[in-house]
Amino acid sequence: MTTNNVEPHELVVGLVSVSDRASGGVYQDQGIPALEEWLKSAITTPFRVETRLIPDDRHTIETTLMQLVDTVKCHLVLTTGGTGPARRDVTPEATLAVGTKEMPGFGEQMRQISLHFVPTAILSRQVAVIRETADFGCPHAALIMNLPGQPKSIRETLEGLKDDAGNQVAAGIFAAVPYCLDLIGGPYIETDAAVSKSFRPKSALKNRASETPLS
Repeated sequence: MTTNNVEPHELVVGLVSVSDRASGGVYQDQGIPALEEWLKSAITTPFRVETRLIPDDRHTIETTLMQLVDTVKCHLVLTTGGTGPARRDVTPEATLAVGTKEMPGFGEQMRQISLHFVPTAILSRQVAVIRETADFGCPHAALIMNLPGQPKSIRETLEGLKDDAGNQVAAGIFAAVPYCLDLIGGPYIETDAAVSKSFRPKSALKNRASETPLS
């Protein structure tokens, strides 16, 4: 159920699964449950989610993203599905259309992580943007990111990769999300370092024991 009542300092996350077949009831959506499960394991500060299951339709995707940011006041929106080269894959186009700033590093790192597993990762077109609004003079901004469609790939891109000795091979994209939210005026969030260790400059840290400062 959609609500506009956002508690102070509470992170609001929109989760959008884009799939013709799942939204049509052909099979059960796996993207949103995978995202919810991962967020619960990673984020240690209060948050709530708003979920949407929609078809691969550009207008519907754009409308959904705008509604989640402008009306629901989400600080972070994660989409899954619709980022390949097929004719119906239009999630990146819809995301870019509603954004005010592009954040290309997120998509670049997602593809870099996935390339450790399959050469077809170069076919993925995930993008990330900031959407900024100022309704009635009240500024609000959100980070919108396209994620892969498979639960395993979702976890890998968010967490990153480690070798058998536990050394980080490729950084996960979520490590940069908390500081990005700081910069756009979102709530201060903390993460479980065992899942995703967030990175901030020393001057931006509130709890130095749980985070790694940027050099």
